Amino acid sequence: MTVLDSVPLDVLDAYRTCEFVTLGRDGAPVAWPAAVRRRPDGTLLLTTSLAFAQKALNIRRDGRVALLWSDPTGSGLDHAPQILVRGRAVCPDEIMTGPEGAEDYWRMLFERQPHSRSYLAPGVRRLMEWYYLRLLITVTPEQAVVRPPSASLPATGPVTGSPASPLLGAAQLARYPDAVLAACDGTGAPVLARTRPVATDAGFAVTVPADVAVTAGPASLLVHRHDERLNTMRNTLVRGELRHTDGGWLLVPGTVVEPMGSGRPSDALRVLRRTHRATARYLERRGLPRPRVRWAAFRALATAEPQRANR
Repeated sequence: MTVLDSVPLDVLDAYRTCEFVTLGRDGAPVAWPAAVRRRPDGTLLLTTSLAFAQKALNIRRDGRVALLWSDPTGSGLDHAPQILVRGRAVCPDEIMTGPEGAEDYWRMLFERQPHSRSYLAPGVRRLMEWYYLRLLITVTPEQAVVRPPSASLPATGPVTGSPASPLLGAAQLARYPDAVLAACDGTGAPVLARTRPVATDAGFAVTVPADVAVTAGPASLLVHRHDERLNTMRNTLVRGELRHTDGGWLLVPGTVVEPMGSGRPSDALRVLRRTHRATARYLERRGLPRPRVRWAAFRALATAEPQRANR
């Protein structure tokens, strides 16, 4: 028996992405969307490129993490329940240059995100080398909770207020029907909950499920989207402070982070430059030469006959 035996595994496997939260140096929970592969032993495998290695650095300081499967886009499921998993993660400082040790993960990614295969084309490799230099993250679940579908979230008012609201982050949140709150419990461990934030004069009013107790302190609201084939991805993180008021919980925004840009035509070039610089910085700080991606091994996996398991 494993912790995950208490959740509908077919639903978990069908989800294309989940929200994954780690703890920053200051203890603040930082969440981003991620692709996950469930292993037969009950652990969960994620990866991160060197260009977005912050979650790996966070885990090496504090391994407490949480994952929330709450956006069923592309899963083929109607009214899929949400699944929250909390546990501990490890991320060795070993750079993977090929798919070995994570073949099932890469096979899943190539099948569910067909456009990623184009990154293997000879003319594109130099631009996308950073994408294949990865670190492996293994999560051992310690708690699992099943929640009602996100579509059943209570409507507590105007979903996120007007895009014209002067509140920091309101314009970004207004583009989405709901958001994922990342906060901490009384022990400082991260928790996640999908909610419908309401813009007020003082901040975003949020509701929290009864199955977890959050505490005041650093918190954030994550919004993200993708299409049926994990394309046209967008994500925004509104970081701030969670406060308890007479009217309930309030997220007071402090900064807005848009790692993939805001949708401008120039964003793609800007992101490529940033990923190349971040990859070089990760290697330089460790005195490591730039590894060579094992393109042939990735290409062999991408062109192999698709497997049906956990699709």
